Amino acid sequence: MWTRLAACLLLLLGSAPALAQAAPGVGPWTRGEQADLRLIAARDASGQGEVLRAGLEFALKGNWKIYWRSPGDAGYPPSVDWSESTNVAGVEMAWPAPERFSVLGIDTIGYHDHVILPLSVRPAEPGAGVELVGAVDYLICDDICIPASARVALSLPGGAGSPGAQAHALARFEARVPGDGAAHGLALVGATLIPGDGARPPGLAVEVTAEPPLGAPDLLVELGEMPVFRAPEVSLSEGGRRAILTAPADPALLPEGGLEGRPLTLTVIDGARGLEATLTPPLGTPAPAAPAAAEAGLALMLGLALLGGLILNLMPCVLPVLSLKVLGVLGHGGAPPAQVRAGFLASAAGVVVTFLALGGVAIGLKAAGLAVGWGIQFQQPVFLGVMALLLTLFAANLWGFFQVPLPGFLGNLGGAENRGETTDAPSLAGHFGTGVLATILATPCSAPFLGTAVGFALARGWLEIGLIFLFLGLGMALPYLAVAAVPAVARRLPRPGAWMNTLKAVLGAALAATAVWLITVLWLQVGARLALVMAGLMVALLVALAARALMEGRGRAIAGGVAVLLLVVGVALPALRPAVLEPAPVAADALWQPFAKERIAGLVAEGKVVVVDVTAQWCITCRVNKLAVLDREPVLGRLSAPGVVPLRADWTNPDPAIGAYLATFERYGIPFNAVYGPGAPEGLVLPELLTEGAVLEALDRAAGE
Repeated sequence: MWTRLAACLLLLLGSAPALAQAAPGVGPWTRGEQADLRLIAARDASGQGEVLRAGLEFALKGNWKIYWRSPGDAGYPPSVDWSESTNVAGVEMAWPAPERFSVLGIDTIGYHDHVILPLSVRPAEPGAGVELVGAVDYLICDDICIPASARVALSLPGGAGSPGAQAHALARFEARVPGDGAAHGLALVGATLIPGDGARPPGLAVEVTAEPPLGAPDLLVELGEMPVFRAPEVSLSEGGRRAILTAPADPALLPEGGLEGRPLTLTVIDGARGLEATLTPPLGTPAPAAPAAAEAGLALMLGLALLGGLILNLMPCVLPVLSLKVLGVLGHGGAPPAQVRAGFLASAAGVVVTFLALGGVAIGLKAAGLAVGWGIQFQQPVFLGVMALLLTLFAANLWGFFQVPLPGFLGNLGGAENRGETTDAPSLAGHFGTGVLATILATPCSAPFLGTAVGFALARGWLEIGLIFLFLGLGMALPYLAVAAVPAVARRLPRPGAWMNTLKAVLGAALAATAVWLITVLWLQVGARLALVMAGLMVALLVALAARALMEGRGRAIAGGVAVLLLVVGVALPALRPAVLEPAPVAADALWQPFAKERIAGLVAEGKVVVVDVTAQWCITCRVNKLAVLDREPVLGRLSAPGVVPLRADWTNPDPAIGAYLATFERYGIPFNAVYGPGAPEGLVLPELLTEGAVLEALDRAAGE
């Protein structure tokens, strides 16, 4: 019975995001053999503004590719005829950062797998309904190239509406459209034309700086419709924070009169981030490249992921599951080395497997164009409800309410009875489950280095995502692996005894408190009534399990049946919510004002310092930052000073505007804090774990002091 129940709970837990999905603001797919196309919008209505944010989405099958606005040596980009649309005055298409494909010396520029081309739609009558209809012509290539066409449509009623189901996906690709590069930490230092001679053709040298470091930068140069410039040679220095990209010109394609005095459009791309500028570079000798350093690419990010996973063990999100870790360690007191080693290896396996599963989910969601990020499952009421029930079960188990064995994944997590015999040593399945639960509860936290590594991975392909999540798991599992390597450490601990009953009671209370915290987050998402009903179900579940432990015979069976019924109702209840969660209202605060990205530039132009805090009720690290730094002197005094404007963005519920803002910094998790000012108009990003010194230094730099 319990095995089937656990399987159902885990199935519902894994399907929580799917239960939460709806499709407002999404047009139907136009299916094809090589690609599927559709239109999406940021909201499910036309809104009241003069510009409507939309996107043309391509889901490309197999190895098929489409082209960028400047396709390279062959091909042509997608074009759309919008003449059949209703209440549409104009549509402008933007181009996210593409990638270069090189085959037999032929370079083409474009997209594969999945891309959304952002659209800026200008309604003829703002506020009225919009019927967006496009006739798309595009070239799609693999081993052969096929001209294709498709008709796509999207109907949006008038009114303000609410965020569309694909709003976050659209925001991610909008953030990938190259601008001045500041939002991605890129800066153009300069560009110089290189005169040719008998030994080498003319070319162009472009110098850029980057923070975080560059991984695999590329330079795309546009001069008319001809692909005059070839792929660049890249020289990295300063640990990848500076690069000179030298692109040779094809002598056969040089315009008459040469390159001097001609405006060039330069696009520097590095994964999903980019920089674009149009300028007329002078003729001269480029600055000599600094000695090349080791490329700060995937290897560096894997190292950061390993370190970030290790630090995650110390983050407050993991503290609620400390009880399970403590009991697991104590259960090894005096045990044989082989048993100690096996138990800790099982815990490490639980951590790594769960991280790989999270990476797989991220790959799937990204491929489907859905919202993807670190910890965003805590925005889903079904997930919160299931986790609260699981923690309630774990607490009841530690309190001794279970008089019959739970399956390994549940019952043995806290050292419950095994096959009817009392034991304080969890089974291998229990150790594995401890690692699983620790990882799941760690996801609302963003440890130092973790945000950088996850942002790098989610901005790239499936291989990078899989490797980064693997190394995150290995990092978090390092303490377990260390004890497995030296099992004598655990064997020196006291042997289990009666004293552990008191410890179990205390640690069970810690798990119950975590369940209560999840209910408070659920309260903010679905309202007080449903949250209070869930809390009542949890209390009733504890009462039913306690009664079952005290009863015999038929009464015991009835109490067990009631407990199972309460579990089923509790799992189903959070699904009875609105299809789309509105952004969480920001509580009134005398200091912090509601976040609005469009306000930042104006406030900085007035000479003010702007502090942005992206937080959520489910983010424990965010709360620690508030209690330890933001809400204490001297930081609180500086935030309250004239000329400082604190803005707080609440990401408790899905909010595409906040997601788009985070994506501009290649961040997909919180906490996130940035400081803007006359001395830092593009913003200074603060570390995940705030310190008094880091905040005060950023305030001084942003103020220009």
